[in-house]
Amino acid sequence: MFLRALTLLPLALNVVAQQFAFEDDDLLSFVTLPGVRALKFDVQYQDRNRVSPGYWFVAPYGQMDPEGVTRQYRPYQVGPYIYDADGVLVWAGSPMFDNRNIFDFRAVHSIGNQPHLSLVWQHGSEDNGHGVILDNSYEIKKKIPMPSEFGAFDIHEFNILDDGETALALNYRTHDIPLDTFGRPGEWTRVLAAGFAQIDLKSEKLVYTWDGVDKIALQESNFVDPSSPSAGPPGWDYVHINSVDKNKDGDYLISLRFTDTIYLISGQDGSIKWRLGGKTSSFTQDFTFSKQHDAKFIETNGTRYVISFLNNASDELRNEEDISSALFVELETGVTPMTAKVIRRYPRPDGGLTRLRGNTQLLPNNNVFVGWSERGYISEFSPEGDVLLSANFVSSRFSTYRAYKFEFTGRPNNPPALVASVWGTDKTDLTTSFYVSWNGATDVAGWNFYARAAKNGHPIFVGSTNKTDFETLFIAKGYLDWVTVEAIDREGRVLGTSPLQRSKVPAHWGAAGFTGDLANLKADDPQKPRPTPQEEKQEEKHEDKQDEKQAPANELASNDKAPASRPSTPAMPFREDPDLKEITRLVHETYALVRNISGIFVLIVLGGLVCGIGAGIYFLLRRKPRAYEHVPREIPDEEIRLHSVRE
Repeated sequence: MFLRALTLLPLALNVVAQQFAFEDDDLLSFVTLPGVRALKFDVQYQDRNRVSPGYWFVAPYGQMDPEGVTRQYRPYQVGPYIYDADGVLVWAGSPMFDNRNIFDFRAVHSIGNQPHLSLVWQHGSEDNGHGVILDNSYEIKKKIPMPSEFGAFDIHEFNILDDGETALALNYRTHDIPLDTFGRPGEWTRVLAAGFAQIDLKSEKLVYTWDGVDKIALQESNFVDPSSPSAGPPGWDYVHINSVDKNKDGDYLISLRFTDTIYLISGQDGSIKWRLGGKTSSFTQDFTFSKQHDAKFIETNGTRYVISFLNNASDELRNEEDISSALFVELETGVTPMTAKVIRRYPRPDGGLTRLRGNTQLLPNNNVFVGWSERGYISEFSPEGDVLLSANFVSSRFSTYRAYKFEFTGRPNNPPALVASVWGTDKTDLTTSFYVSWNGATDVAGWNFYARAAKNGHPIFVGSTNKTDFETLFIAKGYLDWVTVEAIDREGRVLGTSPLQRSKVPAHWGAAGFTGDLANLKADDPQKPRPTPQEEKQEEKHEDKQDEKQAPANELASNDKAPASRPSTPAMPFREDPDLKEITRLVHETYALVRNISGIFVLIVLGGLVCGIGAGIYFLLRRKPRAYEHVPREIPDEEIRLHSVRE
């Protein structure tokens, strides 16, 4: 009966797994990073040979407002993430930021001689948030607040400038203003005015601030009109600023979504030098745009400017055009009248509309990378407009406010993570599986695996394999107890070594089908040739059970570092054994099944095996597991900030 139950168990587990896999099959899971459920990417290359090198920087979120406390931490999903060009996870930063929403996550190459990272981290009602700078070991170097009189550190922008010493950020300041210009003398309303600040990164002091309340009239807004009822706190968001940049002349470029206008602000006196678009454009132009995001300088040359931005062409309620696009616009201000013309246009490849969020990035090789926001949709174009790459989250439950592409070198301070386990049904067919990853390391090309006969023994090389995914599985024959792994680069240089640890064994190995002598099971000496199955059986028959006592196989793993000793022979590429290949497949399938069944199901399965396979299958097919708790989908209305003003 028991053997029959074991035979039917994989089938029963497969049935249950298929029933519930749809609930989270859009997320990745890892043995070495068990608390993280990273988003999967669906990637399509149209012409990989012309794609720019670099990693993708995204910050997925499920809803704009932070989640409640009870759902804040597990499983980790939202926050900063780095992926490679195949959509393979490189770094999961969500645990580091408490699974909270992160915005404007990007690489920075203007600080010192090493790459850095920057992002905006808001805690919702707990504080006003920060602009955060990390080094390439993923250690936080700066958490820069916004002075309380300027409201929150707004989510849209943390733009570290090319000088590496200052950064730009947005803020929304409240004002009470009269409605005389709307023909309503004696009436007042509160408004949120467009503002930005330049911050000294060393002192964390504001070196320049700008407030548009007295410079941008209510009449420029497409969000309010003379019939709009006056408002109390937080007031009318009548212009909605969403980006700021600075050129070599010291002037600032800002984008105001609710005026359909891009403005050039004088760095000398704060006046508006010109407007592009909207109701009072300074230019003659043969194109339109609206609800735009992420206006940036590409070139400034006297009276000629080239700028880029995302033309959303729509919002939640309406659209002015049928398709969103990334635009590069040339502006001539030395002629009368001033002129503006589109010199490069990149329509959204799927023909859709990005009604909220998004950004446009010019890459070093002159390609264009566009973040369309919803579902993490990204595209890369050639300068001529050819679509080279498209990708998006498999999940429809998450978006990212912006998406960037940068070359980056990550060198985490923590060592590689290793989980080793022993599998098998008797002493003759034992294998040791190694799961290994190194969260954030970009230079790893392969792994070298070592085992030793005792904690203080000499490390023996047992095999190597290439790194092809975030997490790598390696299978070695035999029961290997004390184990470590080395990360190596393409030249074979060691980048890091995992802590020494003991391999795990099943807590109830007998129930898992082991038929050997558990009381006298001993780990293999990796330095000795492995005996044949016939020799092992002969050894078992003549083994003196009183000779020595085996230490408990599931003893807690040691945190001691592995000695720096190296094998006497260089690591050679691992040649896959057909038997091990089959074992690897079975381990992967078993792990995939278990991930789709909660701990309650495991107890039910074990109880079913003890009481009989009939009762076990009954419970498996009828008892619904505790469902994975999803992050809610984003609400339809765009939140302009998460607590922009302290009242």
